[in-house]
Amino acid sequence: MGLGYSMDCFRKEWILLVAGSRGWDNYRHQADVCHAYQMAKRNGIPDEQIIVMMYDDIAYNEENPYKGNIINEPNGPNVYTGVPRDYTGDDVSADNFLAVLRGDEASVIKRGPKRVIKSGSSDVIFVYLSDHGSSGIFAFPNSTMVIYMESCQSGSMLNYLPWYIDVYGVSASTPEENSYACFYDERRNAYLADAFSAAWMYHNKTSNLERTTFQDQFNFLKREVTTSTPCQYGDAGIRARISTFWRNFPPEIKKGFELRDVIPSHNVPLVIQENRMKNARNPQKKEELKRRFEHLREIRKKIEEAVQEIACGCCPIKGPGCLTERKSPTRLNELKDVAEYFRTTCFNWHEEEYEYALSQMHVFVNLCESGVEVAR
Repeated sequence: MGLGYSMDCFRKEWILLVAGSRGWDNYRHQADVCHAYQMAKRNGIPDEQIIVMMYDDIAYNEENPYKGNIINEPNGPNVYTGVPRDYTGDDVSADNFLAVLRGDEASVIKRGPKRVIKSGSSDVIFVYLSDHGSSGIFAFPNSTMVIYMESCQSGSMLNYLPWYIDVYGVSASTPEENSYACFYDERRNAYLADAFSAAWMYHNKTSNLERTTFQDQFNFLKREVTTSTPCQYGDAGIRARISTFWRNFPPEIKKGFELRDVIPSHNVPLVIQENRMKNARNPQKKEELKRRFEHLREIRKKIEEAVQEIACGCCPIKGPGCLTERKSPTRLNELKDVAEYFRTTCFNWHEEEYEYALSQMHVFVNLCESGVEVAR
């Protein structure tokens, strides 16, 4: 059917918004998702067609000086207001995400209502994911679908979308690049947004979506997001109007778009911890935070050393090259087994202090692609 079709009287627009991380250091991911929800509501998409998955530990976090408040841009509005809690805490899982997307209520594992996308062939689905990622890994119907993905190496998750299916994807970065955080807020000691996400949401809010295509938006992203390289994948019908998926609302009049305080996502925890240390007035507390800062740096060193040892042990000849190469993942089943074993036996990147381990997954991609046998 393709992205360019128009069956407005029969079509439902479904929006699935997912923040896959937790913890104050990852403030921006849930802020991104809350902002996207407010945009969908503003454009007239009803709550029954919007599903939100986020850990929900930011609004009332002990580090939040403004309880019940989340912002996604400097001096911005509270985007947490009214956001539904469809899936929170441990219910935000890859299995539940896939079940929601398939409309498979029976496979959802949670107490209470099990909301899923009940789409038909005439419906459209917009999926937005904001999380950490790595090569070939993102902790994840018969309808036309658009996917926007914000994570490091997000291009590797969309790299194999074929052109002939009704799916169009845009990633924050190439399969080799990191994504970037932006808008540091001193009072909150948090990065409020991700650069790619801030750009596409600004463009959505300031454009006439009836006259704006996904290609127009992609051109804007390529121009404004310069720290990473946004990429597009999948269905070639990118001339579709964005209003097909987001409806429309009179464009906001804003000053020119500017990304500030931009840093690589994997550096955010260190910067925030360093600022906690600087801001502490109690000498004992300051010393405790300093130890925590050094602990984080030591963990990063251990992760790098462990991965290096594994690479050189598995493949003495090719191992050193696997540390720096950036191959595209094709042996996805093997990669999944290796990554899950590494996560469960070495460094669980679902825990905040070990999130840096995701930045090393390219090494396991390279080992798998080099033909190293994976024991099961």
